[in-house]
Amino acid sequence: MSRSPFLNPVSRQIWWRKYRQAGEAEIQESWVRVADAVAGVEGSQADTWRRRFEALLQEFEFLPGGRILAGAGSHRRVTLFNCFVMGTIEDSLDGIFQALREGALTMQQGGGVGYDFSTLRPRGTPARESGTIASGPVSFMQVWDAMCHTLLSTGNRRGAMMATLRCDHPDIEEFIEAKGEPGRLRCFNLSALVNDAFLEAVKEDRPWPLLFPDQAFEPDPDAETLMREWSGRPEPQPCRVVKRVSARALWEKLMQATWERAEPGVLFIDRINRWNNLGYRERISATNPCGEIPLPPYGACDLGSLNLTRFVRKPFTSEAFLDLAALEESTRVAVRFLDDVIDLSRFPLQAQKEEARGSRRIGLGITGLADALAMLGLRYDSEAGRSEAERALRTLCHAAYRTSVELAREKGAFPWFDRRAYLQRPFIRSLPTALQREIERHGIRNSHLVAIAPTGSISLLANNISSGIEPIFSLRQKRQLTAEDGGRATVELEDYAWRLWRSRHPEGPIPETFVTAEQLQPEDHLLMQAALQRHVDNAISKTINIPADYSLESFRAVYLRAHQLGLKGCTTFRPNPVTGSVLQAEAPERPCCRVEEAIR
Repeated sequence: MSRSPFLNPVSRQIWWRKYRQAGEAEIQESWVRVADAVAGVEGSQADTWRRRFEALLQEFEFLPGGRILAGAGSHRRVTLFNCFVMGTIEDSLDGIFQALREGALTMQQGGGVGYDFSTLRPRGTPARESGTIASGPVSFMQVWDAMCHTLLSTGNRRGAMMATLRCDHPDIEEFIEAKGEPGRLRCFNLSALVNDAFLEAVKEDRPWPLLFPDQAFEPDPDAETLMREWSGRPEPQPCRVVKRVSARALWEKLMQATWERAEPGVLFIDRINRWNNLGYRERISATNPCGEIPLPPYGACDLGSLNLTRFVRKPFTSEAFLDLAALEESTRVAVRFLDDVIDLSRFPLQAQKEEARGSRRIGLGITGLADALAMLGLRYDSEAGRSEAERALRTLCHAAYRTSVELAREKGAFPWFDRRAYLQRPFIRSLPTALQREIERHGIRNSHLVAIAPTGSISLLANNISSGIEPIFSLRQKRQLTAEDGGRATVELEDYAWRLWRSRHPEGPIPETFVTAEQLQPEDHLLMQAALQRHVDNAISKTINIPADYSLESFRAVYLRAHQLGLKGCTTFRPNPVTGSVLQAEAPERPCCRVEEAIR
């Protein structure tokens, strides 16, 4: 067995506790297990691809999603997909508890879940069939929360859930305030579905109608109705106006809640649907729990990340460079790996299997970006740093699409591929002309290919590299982990790039390229996310760090700026007493993300 790749005991503990299977003494054995299982779907070419997959996994060059690392080749009844968006919740007691059951089954097998609760009638609405009064979507979210806590008590993997609600649902104000009480709905991340019309109403300070499909109410010929596309409905519906509120006041309430406790986040849902490669056959109203994969009902995310620090040559020298040719080659192998996972994985529900294999969505992304930039001598908040990051994402994106075309030639296009409709989608039209022609000629294996996940645990596994596209949290940090005896232990860690620098310059001053989260302004985060979003067909999980003393007025501008820059959503974290922090820096610094994302 070759030397251990772990540079600190914490990373090894993460592997031992989360990803190791019985009998595995070193992580290299885990890599062999995963590569062998995934390559097994390649038939006569299995041996060739097993060797290539194993080589890709070595030294943490490619980090598959945690469910893949933990489950592939384990022979356990688990899914290899990290997260799902569940089916439409039918507005009836039977429908609600059927959806709850499906969520429990999915979480039992290791998958996180996302739900759009907009289909449930608002609090106080009479239910005609039973004569009872509806308690509203937020009340049923508490049932889901209790289910998640119950599963945790049975020893299941920590549950992660996303709840979304439309900005024109009559219970949107209650949804905004739902986590105002400490400890409430702690298994959920919350995001408001904000559409373009609402933002225009905010800008113009107009009244905003809160409404719901008319068929949920007693007939009233005098009731005001408006036609709206509605969650879970294939066609626009007549929706009854329950009341009108000031759009600007509602936006203020949303901003106040998010400023105070980091939730709800905001999803720019019209942009998500406008840029969806499968917008010709589906409408999205929810995401996976961390937001990097907007998905239709029963959609699933098949995730993996390339570790950019492994592609930096001659780090910390004047000749340092990012090896884009090597990145392109690794992208080609990683795309095939994730495509094979779709065929290997079990699924908690048949509908999830059909959705995953119909679209063959994957989400290949990057991690270690901030460390890689430091190793290249570039600041995270510089134009040069953003340009290099964008160059890496462009390389990955185009290589992923070319590989998917080649896979289509070899194995066939994804079943729901409609050549004419697919080629008209905005993201596809943004690709190089030659690549569009290849898609037209040969089809494409995967409907979507690129997503940037938070990569919290797998980045810690890979010797504490910076996670996803987040800045370096701190050069040294303290982290609370669960010890083997079940107690909590505080451990000290060094950032991967910083450790590498110190090993070469033990007495040297700290280079200015080691910019940490506390040194950045919100605009720096937004500009980096916007630069990379151009080359991401799914979405990006990114938390915008907000200083504790940031004014509410300035905070509001962050979300409007996010929309202006073309982002698909925005999540912020400002230190607050409700969510607390998982990470602690040696010097006083701000947490790098919401608690739910850091734990996941």
